[in-house]
Amino acid sequence: IAYIRLTQFQESTAKDLSKAIKSLREQKLQGTILDLRNNPGGLLTSAVDVSEQFLPAGKLIVYIKGRDGRKDEYLSRAKETPEEQPMIVLVNEGSASASEIVAGALQDWGRAMIIGTTTFGKGSVQTILPLADGSGLRLTTAKYYTPKGRSIQSTGITPDIVVKPKPSAKLSEKDKEKEKDKDADANGKKDKSKDTTNAKPGEDGAPKGKEPATDPAEVAMEDDIQLQKAVELLKAWKIFEKLRPAV
Repeated sequence: IAYIRLTQFQESTAKDLSKAIKSLREQKLQGTILDLRNNPGGLLTSAVDVSEQFLPAGKLIVYIKGRDGRKDEYLSRAKETPEEQPMIVLVNEGSASASEIVAGALQDWGRAMIIGTTTFGKGSVQTILPLADGSGLRLTTAKYYTPKGRSIQSTGITPDIVVKPKPSAKLSEKDKEKEKDKDADANGKKDKSKDTTNAKPGEDGAPKGKEPATDPAEVAMEDDIQLQKAVELLKAWKIFEKLRPAV
């Protein structure tokens, strides 16, 4: 099983991925796992180029729809026909922007099964208008949509199979702190210094109604429930393909 982890979408990401795929084709693989967990995104062009590695030419990868209703579409221009081997994409609440574009495209075309937890939901195009006093006004002028017309903004990409990570001791301590805050709320003694109700979701580390995603790199493979589930499914996938109905 080929395991590929992308931590960000940069100019060289697609080229590096292409080289890795070519070398892996020489091996007899049961499938591919593309790990996009905690990938905050990056370049739109890189997301399109990465998607092309797994989709045939002419397939819609993502489109941008502006406030005026105009659509800008990005299609796959793959020169080689991609292999149809089983594929799983791992995502979590730390997967955002370009990661969601790739996951959404592969999910919509039925090219890969998505496993993990719902992604961050960052799918807007923002324009900053300079003001006379030197400040700026930031406006959301367009949004990203998957091939089937699903808006990524705020909703994110919902996995085909939801698999939550194994709680760590660190997160358990945070849960304890939450319980203390709830008790303080009930008694009218909440510490205002911890109040984040005025923080904007997705900015300056402000919470978005959920705990920060656990970094997969810090989790031992045997404790990585999401990765283990992906491996199990790929193995089962091959077994079911070999089954033949009784005559």
